[in-house]
Amino acid sequence: MANGRKKSKIRLGKDELETTAASSKVETPIQKSGKFDLNKFKSKLAATVANVGTLQGALPHHNIAGANDFVRLHPDEQNYWSDELCFVNVPIQGQKQNTLHLIDEDLAVQYLPSGKIQRFRLALASKPHDVFFLCHVPTQNQDNPWNVSNLRACKQAKTKWVEATSRKAEGVESYKIRFTRDNDAFPEPKCPTQSLDELIETAFTGRMIDHEDHPALKRLIGAKQSVS
Repeated sequence: MANGRKKSKIRLGKDELETTAASSKVETPIQKSGKFDLNKFKSKLAATVANVGTLQGALPHHNIAGANDFVRLHPDEQNYWSDELCFVNVPIQGQKQNTLHLIDEDLAVQYLPSGKIQRFRLALASKPHDVFFLCHVPTQNQDNPWNVSNLRACKQAKTKWVEATSRKAEGVESYKIRFTRDNDAFPEPKCPTQSLDELIETAFTGRMIDHEDHPALKRLIGAKQSVS
């Protein structure tokens, strides 16, 4: 059987080239890439989420004077001011300060003296540059000058930057209310994405007394707690 490999001779001037037809290959020229473009490697995802609001962790809570700074309260009372809620201070072992707890009103009335129960609203508030907190808004004892001036400051803070400071050192039982020199001294707060209910739930996680066997309620009534 004849060998499948055929040889041919090609003369080019004085040079002789021997090629093997069966093994000859056609080389494909390498395509040169175009000019390097770093833009192809840019992150594009950030642009799609840039306008999403910030998710807040557990916010602190105190009255408007406790901010020690100018404050704005959310102007939407229906959605960002709570109804009147019930609270109690609970001594915590190892801590110097008592810790404020939310409490079911039925449990509070059944087990605790009225003097231990606090009632006020919570409103989403911010110091300059989106330093958020939950502001205690008074709802009781509206004839008390402290509460009157406190509530006035909260209402005015819906549209203006307000600072409330105690006048006790002057012998006056109320807060002094003052405003920023310029209405636009600070940017408008950029509100968190969570609802008020979610913000309150996060702020009081582990500090909501909602059943008779809650350790915080047992501490308040002096009941022996089970050791697990």
